[in-house]
Amino acid sequence: MSVRPNQDVAAALGVLLADSYILALKTQNYHWNVVGSDFVQLHTLFGDQYEALSGAIDEVAERIRALGFPAPASFGEFAERSSLKSTAGAPAARDMITALRDDNLAAAKSAYAVIKAAEAVGDDSSADLATSRVTEHEKAAWMLSALLG
Repeated sequence: MSVRPNQDVAAALGVLLADSYILALKTQNYHWNVVGSDFVQLHTLFGDQYEALSGAIDEVAERIRALGFPAPASFGEFAERSSLKSTAGAPAARDMITALRDDNLAAAKSAYAVIKAAEAVGDDSSADLATSRVTEHEKAAWMLSALLG
């Protein structure tokens, strides 16, 4: 058991924050660099998903602060905590879609870990935030999967 009951929740939120940040950065990269016959559709979808992630990042970071812990806020801290891998370059559109689908599913798993940690200490607010993130990540993964056929 942690010295402070919400320490485990804050740590799980830190992973979710890192995953969300890496995913937002990757989504923005793909938004900027997608090419091909589906450019307009993918550019729009990636833009919408990036904007949604930007808002989520702020919510997660502020929840960590509300629990009394500093929010990780550097590339090094995000890379250390994230279950996702940052990528450079511009892969083919289909590979972008696959990578974002997989990363959204991984981020959903991180959100499930927050729910588990939050429920263990009766932190309904963090559990609610994480449940919302699961819903959004699973919806994004579904939409991306639909593009793959």
